[in-house]
Amino acid sequence: MEYLHTMVRVQDLEESLNFYCDKLGLVEVSRREFEKGRFTLVFLATKNDQDRASSSKSPLLELTYNWDPEEYDSGRNFGHLAYRVDNIYETCAKLQAKGITINRPPRDGYMAFIKSPDGISIELLQKGKSLNPQEPWASMENTGSW
Repeated sequence: MEYLHTMVRVQDLEESLNFYCDKLGLVEVSRREFEKGRFTLVFLATKNDQDRASSSKSPLLELTYNWDPEEYDSGRNFGHLAYRVDNIYETCAKLQAKGITINRPPRDGYMAFIKSPDGISIELLQKGKSLNPQEPWASMENTGSW
């Protein structure tokens, strides 16, 4: 397993970039806009990790900016931890066998979510390309929130 990023939701992207980049000293390494989903993802790294970040060898901070205003309470602005795994299906099967609920099954062969005992969402992402959909994951419904 490889640690990828921590995601936080921000209400004002420019104000947040000012804080994280101009004041804290992080650097923007990538930005993706999702018009259909109405959100922007901005990935930040430390200056020391900037070169490694472009090759996915450095942990990142993901700022998620939802275009439609939303009030975040009860820690909802903290999104999730993310880890890359060698085989999403094998990882989920092992976790499930240990009694961990797969809240968002890897129906797409690429992404799944679980939760820690404290309710922290953890995103699991397939290393490389998505695996071909397979059962029981392909038809498994979401469980709870993630």
